[in-house]
Amino acid sequence: MTLLALPFPEIGPDIFSIDLGSFTFALRWYAMAYIAGIVLGWWLCRRAVLTPRLWGAAGPPLAPARLEDLVTWIVLGVILGGRLGFVLFYQPGYYLANPAEILMVWQGGMSFHGGMLGVAVALILFHLRHRVPLLPLADLLALATPIGLFLGRLANFVNAELWGRPTDLPWAVIFPGAAAQDCAGVAGLCARHPSQLYEALLEGVLLGAVLLWLAWRRGAFQRPGLLTGVFLMGYGTARALVELVRQPDAQFAGPGNPLGYALQLGQAGLTMGQILSLPMIAAGLWLALRAFRGERLRPDLPRA
Repeated sequence: MTLLALPFPEIGPDIFSIDLGSFTFALRWYAMAYIAGIVLGWWLCRRAVLTPRLWGAAGPPLAPARLEDLVTWIVLGVILGGRLGFVLFYQPGYYLANPAEILMVWQGGMSFHGGMLGVAVALILFHLRHRVPLLPLADLLALATPIGLFLGRLANFVNAELWGRPTDLPWAVIFPGAAAQDCAGVAGLCARHPSQLYEALLEGVLLGAVLLWLAWRRGAFQRPGLLTGVFLMGYGTARALVELVRQPDAQFAGPGNPLGYALQLGQAGLTMGQILSLPMIAAGLWLALRAFRGERLRPDLPRA
């Protein structure tokens, strides 16, 4: 499609594999992204909790020793919410006909929006059980989440999945596989937007840098809900923009809907990723405005 397209790097989905006779053990980049994201996120949260000046007179919402308990709740929320979100948002008909495959997470299929809802439920349950302030806790997790997003999108790129639409831009990538190279009306190799890398830069690097600056330089932790609001607005906006160049979901695309709109309005419409991002942007704006209008964190809030 373009002479300037970049070849896909020679890297597979497995970091390494060991043949054990009856089965093969393999460590995949995607699994490592989850593990590294959780570990680095925990480290960043711990560092924030151990930095009193970030929190003002009230102090952090929980003790450092309680972070390990929180991580367990968050991991469950991410996995269960991510999988159920994918089932309900993207392929409800298929999984209704094949309910046994809902638990087969090793076959792929996770939704960030579902994972976010799962984390929200986990946070609320943790808040009710341990009586810790909810919004400062959410702000702590918002600060750490871009790390996981960055690593997860890099893993998507390595797996050659969730690629973008055809393009002739000089940084276009020729992804492997018949599906990626099947571009209607294109002769020869099909080059596509590396949409995974776009999301890694926007959702991971840029959004993460903004949140770190707000937390460490602008006292954002002292305005409960501010970091959560900025994260929701930032992720929702970045995802909605990248959806413009991301390959549409196969279950929504068709002869009369080549761009894969989940909600089609004439020649325009919204993809499922954009539909799910709009409430995030609205909620984030509300939280940010509320944080600026409210008082700074009070010293009498309970802490674990």
